[in-house]
Amino acid sequence: SNRWGTVQVQVVYSGGQITDVQILSYPDGDRKSVSINEGALPTLIGASITAQSADVDTVSGATYTSVSYRESLQSAIDAALAASVVAG
Repeated sequence: SNRWGTVQVQVVYSGGQITDVQILSYPDGDRKSVSINEGALPTLIGASITAQSADVDTVSGATYTSVSYRESLQSAIDAALAASVVAG
């Protein structure tokens, strides 16, 4: 969560690689938040898939979203890895 709302993501793996990041929730309480997030989230998703991690750059003008996105993605990655260890 950040001062504008919650960013929650789900990571999708295929063949041990991040293939997608799905946005479950993001700050959308006002037009400005929607506009910022509609621009920033696809950029963050693309960077995460390329980097295969949550270690991605902050999107200019979307600092709160970027930080919350990275934290949520890292949590999702950690949960997926823990689940794969239990399953494996």
